[in-house]
Amino acid sequence: MLNRLRSFMTTLWTPLADLLIRRGVSPDAVTITGTVGVVVMALWLVPTGHLLAGALLIAVFTLTDSLDGVMARRAGRSGPWGAFLDSTLDRFADAAIFSGLVLWFIGRGDDRATAVLALACLVLGSVVPYARARAEGLGMTAAVGIAERADRLVLVLLGTFLVGLGLPVVVLTVVLALLAVASAVTVGQRVATVRRQSRAAL
Repeated sequence: MLNRLRSFMTTLWTPLADLLIRRGVSPDAVTITGTVGVVVMALWLVPTGHLLAGALLIAVFTLTDSLDGVMARRAGRSGPWGAFLDSTLDRFADAAIFSGLVLWFIGRGDDRATAVLALACLVLGSVVPYARARAEGLGMTAAVGIAERADRLVLVLLGTFLVGLGLPVVVLTVVLALLAVASAVTVGQRVATVRRQSRAAL
């Protein structure tokens, strides 16, 4: 389903990508702007309890994450630098989203356990891409797992949106618990995959 969404977003962004390229806007500028938008919304709206607005605006900025890639391909500027910048700034965006939730739960005073779950999602969510990057740096692959970045973002933003609509906070608690478990499983899958490859190379 997410692959179909990526294909749809590529088609959707192509006219805007061409317009921005003609106006002299660089893919890097779009990458940075999108990340700043997510960070500001996540650390301003979410901790202050504006979950509905926060989830919607973060989703908008997150969807533009594919715009820079479309621009780079249309302009013939795809390369290692753009991929590095995009991946690095993604870590800031992800950290801001879960940090915003941690701050909101702590501010409520009676949801410290759920704040711990959000913190676990933040930490494990950073280990998932690190495991893959480290494996690839060693000449192996670790592109496996049940909780890719897109999956984690869709679930956490959906949970935040639903609670912002008025559903019980326990909905978000369950979502964060599932994400924490799925992220931990993904890390385990990647570690096991690399271990099998390293032993096969002996």
